[in-house]
Amino acid sequence: MIKIAIIEDDPTISQMYRMKFESDGFEVRLAANGQIGIEVVEKFQPDIILLDLQMPETDGTEALKHIRSKDWGKTIPVIVLTNLGEEEAPRELKKLGIHSYIVKANLTPRQVAEQVKSAIKNNP
Repeated sequence: MIKIAIIEDDPTISQMYRMKFESDGFEVRLAANGQIGIEVVEKFQPDIILLDLQMPETDGTEALKHIRSKDWGKTIPVIVLTNLGEEEAPRELKKLGIHSYIVKANLTPRQVAEQVKSAIKNNP
């Protein structure tokens, strides 16, 4: 079973994606902010992470920096799923090795799921 961590502070959005991925056969863990996300990723060891950028306590960029600094987090594919346009995103995201950048409003959950599946298939 493919494991996905969804780090998203909006409960409506995170539940919508949880339902979509669970119906597609994924094992899902949710985190409502970056700090909890770090803990979830460390314990859960997901195959892929969906990461929001704007969150309370620890934002997505800081969470990703921490995840990438650990041996267990260096190679996990990360898809940024945010409402920030790419031009507004922190420049350091590319250096942190994200797989792709998705603006939430531009894709349906089904389209996001297709991108996630493609990322997993293409990740050695």
